[in-house]
Amino acid sequence: MRRWAVVLLLAGPALLAIGGAAIGGMASVRSGTSMLSAADVERGRELFVTSCASCHGAEGLGTSLGPSLAGVGAASASFQLTTGRMPLANVNTQPVRKPKAFTRREIDDLVAYVASLGPGPPIPNVNPAAGSISTGASLFQLNCAACHSAAGIGGALSYGNDAPNLHQATPQQVAEAIRTGPGQMPVFGPTTFNQHQLNSLVRYVLYLRHPDDPGGLSLGHVGPITEGAVALLVGIPLLLFVARRIEEAHERQR
Repeated sequence: MRRWAVVLLLAGPALLAIGGAAIGGMASVRSGTSMLSAADVERGRELFVTSCASCHGAEGLGTSLGPSLAGVGAASASFQLTTGRMPLANVNTQPVRKPKAFTRREIDDLVAYVASLGPGPPIPNVNPAAGSISTGASLFQLNCAACHSAAGIGGALSYGNDAPNLHQATPQQVAEAIRTGPGQMPVFGPTTFNQHQLNSLVRYVLYLRHPDDPGGLSLGHVGPITEGAVALLVGIPLLLFVARRIEEAHERQR
């Protein structure tokens, strides 16, 4: 009996720590870097039932009007809500950026509830200053420019959809989109882009808003295709006009 008492005395703190962690896990859900309580989840559930259930179902498992949210994670919910893409007035149209429908507190509660429906991507930590513009430029040109254009101003996709302009997105929203792949966008998880690459991509997207113009006029940063068209339609005729005027001046001198 004395031996068991010693064992319990030594193991007691560890058992209490494990039990406390388990209880804490049931009482809260991790969203991004903050711990959200069961009260946050409950408030989010109540708001979800009144504002989202008509499309996603009372339990968030989806209906004919909207997909299941089980396992989409906090990152997806945060992106859709902070960009105003959700709620969606017409389920047959592409979600686009618009003013947010909820307050910051309401969004946090809704994110907590959606995160509680199943494990999914958390809200990513992002630090653009820790990234590399050159690395981000290479990744962007290889993986993003085909849809969002080299200038990040967006472009047309199939089925009448389009890739959005990136110049309004916050660093967190860019990172959330990378990790969750909204719409037709691929998902770039941590095994595809590590933390440094994520930071670098976000830094380059921010750089595109005010890039250097070593070649001269920016032409509105509308992208190389349009800029090339301007060179062909304006530059070459202008050069021909100048050449013709030089030729006429030379002929008058003869």
